[in-house]
Amino acid sequence: MIEQKLTTELEDRVRACRAAARQVANLGTEAKNRALHAMADELLASEAEILAANAVDVDAAKANGLSAAMVDRLTLTPERLAGMADALREVASFDDPVGEITKTWRRPNGLEVGYMRIPLGVIAMIYEARPNVTSDAAGLCLKAGNTVVLRGGSEAFHSNQAVAEALHRGLEREGLPPAAVTLLPTTDRAAIAELLTMNALIDLVIPRGGEGLIRYVDEHSRIPVIKHYKGVCHLYVDEDADLDAALRLLIDGKTSRPGVCNALETLLVHEAVAGAFLPMAAEALRARGVELRGCPKTRALVPDAAEATEDDYFAEYLALILAARVVPDFDAALDHIARYGSNHTEVIATNHLGRARRFRREVDASVVLVNASSRFSDGGQLGLGAEIGISTTKLHAYGPMGLEALTTRKFVVMGEGQTRHPVE
Repeated sequence: MIEQKLTTELEDRVRACRAAARQVANLGTEAKNRALHAMADELLASEAEILAANAVDVDAAKANGLSAAMVDRLTLTPERLAGMADALREVASFDDPVGEITKTWRRPNGLEVGYMRIPLGVIAMIYEARPNVTSDAAGLCLKAGNTVVLRGGSEAFHSNQAVAEALHRGLEREGLPPAAVTLLPTTDRAAIAELLTMNALIDLVIPRGGEGLIRYVDEHSRIPVIKHYKGVCHLYVDEDADLDAALRLLIDGKTSRPGVCNALETLLVHEAVAGAFLPMAAEALRARGVELRGCPKTRALVPDAAEATEDDYFAEYLALILAARVVPDFDAALDHIARYGSNHTEVIATNHLGRARRFRREVDASVVLVNASSRFSDGGQLGLGAEIGISTTKLHAYGPMGLEALTTRKFVVMGEGQTRHPVE
């Protein structure tokens, strides 16, 4: 009986979101932008309520022994809340992809054929810990002409509710249905299983969270899924690297926010510069509380480093732990990344143009950086505005997903009465 009630209420909410999708898909750019600004205004106006709700979640997370990284992802501050509002306004400032004709060509029979960008429809977001995802997803989906069903994690339940209520007030100010941003008011895992069967109502599922959540969604969904299992991100320090610059990339990539998916997890160093680089890197990391785990050559240069196992090179630590390996050459670094990487983000530090170009071309990752921190692997930093997630699969998007990745395209054909066959 309880399960039947859950199913009925859940389906009613998703159907309402689907009904709102047609209205949202046909909104003009100015109407969408006004709604985004209204949503941003309401987030700031609701600061006290949102932070109070967030404090309840953070206190519970600490009491339940969640990791420091998870608590950091969960925590809202006035600055982070302002950042959420700014992200909505930034999305409003971006060009509207909906209705854009991206390419046209004329056929010999005179038909003019083109591609037009259109919304995907209804997107389901299943996510953990980060309440900023609630507003980021709502804003991006709205600007791209989509509606969104949000199922946040239990650890951020009160925060997500407070954020969604503010967003709804913004939508209502502009005469738009609150169902365009539908937050499921339940922490029951059965809701996820039920949601993943609604392929007649939902067009795409985007899970954001730990590897376990994403694999569960992928294995149980009847709906196409954008996947991002984990971020095992490498920095390779080449023999022609500027070692001071490489050290800055390492420190920023590992220690600025170790609990995020674009943080570095493995350091690869060419043996020609390992003697100069690893001791100073170890000293800088040690001063910042990082535990180094290394191969035998690493440990010979850094005696207090722990021994790295095979599992360490596959690990996404999301903590102040770093695996290190000395490699004999550039190709060995590429081989290591191919074996242990997760198609997320890879970095090379080098002043050798040929190897920089090879790294860009040959490394299979959604973001490849040359002489720049892995922490730039982010939709906002790459100029997309707030991102809805990072895809490490290639259909239909790869890398940070901004507005364009939340649309698809259809063929539009203009004729003058042409028929394929003669008509008598």
